[in-house]
Amino acid sequence: MLVLDTSTHEGKLIVGRRIKSAHDDLYLTLRTGIWRGKSRMIISASYKTDIPAFYADWFMNRLREGYCRVKNPYGGQLFDVSLAPENVDGFVFWTRNIRPLMDHLEAIRLTGPMVVQFTVTNYPRAIETSVIPAHKALEDMKTLADHLGSRAVVWRYDPVVVSDITPPHWHLVNFEALAGALEGVVDEVVMSFMHVYAKSKRNMDAAALKSGFHWTDPPFEEKQDLLSKLAVVAKKHGMKATLCAQPDLLTDDLVPAACIDAKRLVDVGGRLFSAKQKGNRPGCLCAESRDIGAYDTCPHGCAYCYATRHQEAAKENYRDHNPWHDMLG
Repeated sequence: MLVLDTSTHEGKLIVGRRIKSAHDDLYLTLRTGIWRGKSRMIISASYKTDIPAFYADWFMNRLREGYCRVKNPYGGQLFDVSLAPENVDGFVFWTRNIRPLMDHLEAIRLTGPMVVQFTVTNYPRAIETSVIPAHKALEDMKTLADHLGSRAVVWRYDPVVVSDITPPHWHLVNFEALAGALEGVVDEVVMSFMHVYAKSKRNMDAAALKSGFHWTDPPFEEKQDLLSKLAVVAKKHGMKATLCAQPDLLTDDLVPAACIDAKRLVDVGGRLFSAKQKGNRPGCLCAESRDIGAYDTCPHGCAYCYATRHQEAAKENYRDHNPWHDMLG
């Protein structure tokens, strides 16, 4: 018996057996055991890691096979996710480097429309040890917008990290330069302040000790003031400023973000579909999706990262990765 993930499908079905139900055109394939039928989903790839930067070959292999396998990070259960065109409403990619995936854009679009959540912060190397330089990322965003349309690319200035090497004034100057370069390229910038999880605090403390800087989690009023000023800059450059899952910090110039945005995917793909709102934390307005990434697999080494407990472990997992395996981690 194959137990389908109940957040997406209902019931238990025997692999390979045709079924009669309210949806009698649904069936399970003998080869993969994936439910192929009317049930469709947005695929998130991935807020847990940077698939375009480090796992582009794996992703394209899985796309050709029509499915991948994902492990629940909390319970350890395994479940299959169909990547077949009839089961995909679209893709949302989260990345700091799209280049390894750039030659595959048309192949991906044969399965479904895509939106790229592209993070560019231009932080010092003490905080972001190995991301591509900002000018290269900006070039790639322009290339993506030229190829896919401006609605297909969203800029993320996220998270906002305040330290003595990135004080509030530094952010205003830095953000102004980036926003100016992206004027006419994107229509939205997503922001949020760093969430100080235990793993983020540990990694930020280690980076600060190594590089000799001091970081802080500013008080509410300072966070709101800086975000409001950045939002004004964004508006000046033709961008809507949105805030990711921090409703207490919203201002008149900031609206809540929906990073998994079904409407944007409809605009990009030109095909109507419906997706219910199903955020993964308070204040999250994302549409329901299935994330196919894995924690502790991104070797970018950003000190503030919520998805990496130990940076050396992430590098080791990346080195040990098999691009032909059906599961990322």
